[in-house]
Amino acid sequence: MIYSQINSRHGFSKVVLMKQIFIFLSFSLGFISSLSAQEYDLDDLKQVPKTNSLPVRRPTLGIQPVKMPEKQIDLKVNYWRNWTTFGINANQASFSDNWQNGGVNSISVGATFNSKFDYTKEDRNFISELDLKYGRLQNKDQLARKTNDRMLWDNKYSIKFARKWSFFASLTFESQFDNGFTYGSGSLGQDTITRKISSFMAPGYLTEALGVEVQPDKTLSIRFGTGTARQTFVLRDDVLPPTSETDTLRFGIRRPGTFRNELAFQLVSNLDRNLSSNINIKARYAFFANYEDMRNASHRLDATLTARVTRVISTTLNGIILYDPLMDHAVQTSQSIAIGILYKWPR
Repeated sequence: MIYSQINSRHGFSKVVLMKQIFIFLSFSLGFISSLSAQEYDLDDLKQVPKTNSLPVRRPTLGIQPVKMPEKQIDLKVNYWRNWTTFGINANQASFSDNWQNGGVNSISVGATFNSKFDYTKEDRNFISELDLKYGRLQNKDQLARKTNDRMLWDNKYSIKFARKWSFFASLTFESQFDNGFTYGSGSLGQDTITRKISSFMAPGYLTEALGVEVQPDKTLSIRFGTGTARQTFVLRDDVLPPTSETDTLRFGIRRPGTFRNELAFQLVSNLDRNLSSNINIKARYAFFANYEDMRNASHRLDATLTARVTRVISTTLNGIILYDPLMDHAVQTSQSIAIGILYKWPR
């Protein structure tokens, strides 16, 4: 009996001693590991209850130093932004042969595409914008006619020297997609083409400008191109002046010439403003005056008012006012309204 009690006490002492050694080793290893710059996986630090364990008890939280892996905080800044808009619209009207109120069968289709890239870093900014428009109209017993035809690619680099003012350099290309004609009536009264008056690169314009730019707000910018050069191209021999048979002047170039260079002052204003959550107005005004003849300056205003009906259905009103003494000593206007699909991304 005495011997068994001695053995039990001796065994109990061994158990206590082993527990103390285990606690000391665990504490030492934890302390050493905390001193070492060990990397942790963030997922291993999550404190979550065991699955299918009820009741759910609050886990015991511990605070310990952790070195974050560099791969998880290696962030990069993207200075590029992009907006792209694509739209297509169609209009159609038809009447029966016995319709008494008058009218003519017609169908028209139009498409627009606009893409803008913006790079802004500190005081430097680069913008590249491509604006394309094209539309056609077909009336019964008439040849198809264009309702819109525009190709514009504008590139600008600027450096700020004040809060709203910048030095800029720009390069702009302008032309059209399709042939333009004048129309008349044939001997039998049918619709006929009388002459071709424009085409792709007839005319085509390439404009380089240097100057200063002011931005009163984020939706409006005005460029003053004090050093501007513009090259005009007429690369089609079959393009004729629109009115006189004897006139050889085509867009300021006399036949058979195909090229003209001008030094001028240019003012370009761009507006892109949301009037409400679903109404936007976008306009571009360009003033161009040759230094050799400042009185005969050209003016062009393009404006588009877009009202969103739904996310993809929109009504669009387009208007153009143009005065160019090299084309015609009179104001030219164009207007169209359409409803169709307009998709913009990012939304």
